[in-house]
Amino acid sequence: MMIDLPNTTTSKVAKKLISSRRTHGVVALSRVLTLVVITREGFAENAIEAANLASREHPCRIIVVVRGNTKEKNRLDVQIRVGGDAGASEVIVMRTFGPDVVADEALISALLLPDAPIVAWWPHGVPKDPFATALGRLAHRRITDSAEESDPVASLYGRADSYHAGDTDLAWTRLTYWRGQLASIIDLVGTEDLTGITVKGAENSPSTVLLAAWLTMSLDLPVTIAADNTTGGLSSVRLSREAGDVELSRPSGAVAHLYQPGSAPQRISLPRRSVADCLAEEMRRLDADEVFGDVITKGLKMTQIGSVVPSDR
Repeated sequence: MMIDLPNTTTSKVAKKLISSRRTHGVVALSRVLTLVVITREGFAENAIEAANLASREHPCRIIVVVRGNTKEKNRLDVQIRVGGDAGASEVIVMRTFGPDVVADEALISALLLPDAPIVAWWPHGVPKDPFATALGRLAHRRITDSAEESDPVASLYGRADSYHAGDTDLAWTRLTYWRGQLASIIDLVGTEDLTGITVKGAENSPSTVLLAAWLTMSLDLPVTIAADNTTGGLSSVRLSREAGDVELSRPSGAVAHLYQPGSAPQRISLPRRSVADCLAEEMRRLDADEVFGDVITKGLKMTQIGSVVPSDR
């Protein structure tokens, strides 16, 4: 069900939420957090769809702030979505117009769930310093997605310069399966005769850069990034060893192949992760991701991103 409230105020929206619960039996007691989505027109529905899917694992109240035309007269249009239109959540879509209606604490404070954590998500248009924004200061976790920026790698380095505990980026979350598989492989083959590592992926892939930084920091070995623009993201990792190279490769699809000397290629499930899947993972934890913090503030500085070499295969 959708309830439209054109040219309204947050106090009227809060009252309408209470009355809709009484009328339609919507219960908010099971909501575990408030997810605040800051986006712009044209991108809102995709973000709402991903948030709704994530809310099936984490029932929450979703507040979507859509930045409209600042040259129009000051106005706030709101749409409340409950029931089948809101997944396992309540969705409040707030469209702001005019120079004085801005995304700040005053805009959303009356709509926040009491005594519940706040997660802020910028699916597009990452601010220079998310923590320094009005809504970023309210949030326990701040989620960005550098892959959606016009220059993803530059945006990633921007996150490194402005990092605060509680920040994360979905480019890192997309690596969870890769990091798990690589950790198992490295435990299996050991590090004694490792001479180098090659991470292959698209030149503008922030996940490729982050994986290289993680491996550099974790293993204290030289990591080369090989350009491979055929997949649009991360495609393989090769461990160079005196006893023979080991490579985990996923050129396409959801299945990767592990190549080891003297063994037949092994098939490994390594699916590409959706935005909703990554968002749900980040909503599982409200403490700071210390590994991500170390990788983005320390590992990136150890990785020579400028020396990207062409792929050899």
